[in-house]
Amino acid sequence: MEHRCGWAGPEQIYIDYHDTEWGVPEYDSRALWEKLILDGFQAGLSWITILKKRDNFRAAFAGFDPNIIASWGDDEIATLLQNAGIIRHRGKIAATITNAQAWQRIEAARGFDNFLWDYVNGYPLQATLDDRSAMPTQSALSLQISKDLKKAGFKFCGPTIVYAFMEACGLINNHTTNCPRHEPCRDMARLPPA
Repeated sequence: MEHRCGWAGPEQIYIDYHDTEWGVPEYDSRALWEKLILDGFQAGLSWITILKKRDNFRAAFAGFDPNIIASWGDDEIATLLQNAGIIRHRGKIAATITNAQAWQRIEAARGFDNFLWDYVNGYPLQATLDDRSAMPTQSALSLQISKDLKKAGFKFCGPTIVYAFMEACGLINNHTTNCPRHEPCRDMARLPPA
């Protein structure tokens, strides 16, 4: 019997996110950056809080265009701190700006998408568990990626945040094996290197 991953519910916004986005391999550099930023804002909160505010975040942060955000400063931070539609955390807002600058450096050097996907040789890791309670909240790989992101200038990207990000963006397919989304997400991945 197939079961949707246990965290996906009962609210429809959560179910829709699980069924259409979570675990789908994301290869777009800008979209990967957006998700990493949102995962950073989620720290200490529930993901559904971010989902419900995601459109507000996108409007407030110029569609999460890192090339725009990288030039922001104190005026933009002050404006964002007055925006009740987002999470008003000065440190996370300021980190979004420095993270945009770090993204630009990585993007120019090799592509942010390549930077991330190279950790898994371009092909998502595949979970083999049928029970979410046995899934880790971080791994040696998320710890390494976190360290490398911080070295590159990123903030709010600890190993737990990075692990959740890896799951959401399909770098690891952590749908349980009995979830109806496990195989479709596996099949959406680019072919592994020969």
